[in-house]
Amino acid sequence: MKSLAWFLIGVIGGFVAAHFLNKDPRGHDILAEVDNRINEFTGILGDAFRAQEARLTRDSTAD
Repeated sequence: MKSLAWFLIGVIGGFVAAHFLNKDPRGHDILAEVDNRINEFTGILGDAFRAQEARLTRDSTAD
């Protein structure tokens, strides 16, 4: 229970810090850059997943 409380405090603290960071123009730019990198990463993962899924589908229909 104690670790759950610390986890929640950390998550809430992170949201509060991000909110204040987003108010500053430099902080806003940093968060926008982080967001772009996350979107790029998830896009690459999605493309790889779809390629693997297509390969597996193609291989299973060839049997």
